[in-house]
Amino acid sequence: MKDKLRKFIEENYEKPRFSVAKAFFGTSSKHCCEYEDSANIDDFIKQKNDYNDFQTLLFKLIDERDLKDSDVYNKVHIDRRLFSKIRNNNEYHPSKETIILLGLSLELNEQEIEKLLESASYSLPKNNYYDLIIRFFLSIKYIRFLK
Repeated sequence: MKDKLRKFIEENYEKPRFSVAKAFFGTSSKHCCEYEDSANIDDFIKQKNDYNDFQTLLFKLIDERDLKDSDVYNKVHIDRRLFSKIRNNNEYHPSKETIILLGLSLELNEQEIEKLLESASYSLPKNNYYDLIIRFFLSIKYIRFLK
């Protein structure tokens, strides 16, 4: 298993290519926060903040699989209070690890977990060993350990 994991990482690891600030604002990142029209930015943020993509997607996936909440959080040992916070608090933003556990509990494939992570503003980049290990186990459908 170690050799397969090592080979997977060697084949899929990508070094970071550029800085976001540098890509959007030139050679310096000091211009990041200089906006001419802050009223439009505030309106944009307020409009987008009213809808919680992660929460909506998570509970849609649970409903599609005809599962109870307890089936989901017990399968991967997530605390009931944490799950309740995710369900009832639109302002709560769970950790990346929690979202991955929820995805495993729902037996999502790699693309579905990526979509769930993206809905909460996370990703599984290929320049991070931790994330590559997650991708590796998803790619070999290593969800059997949950059953």
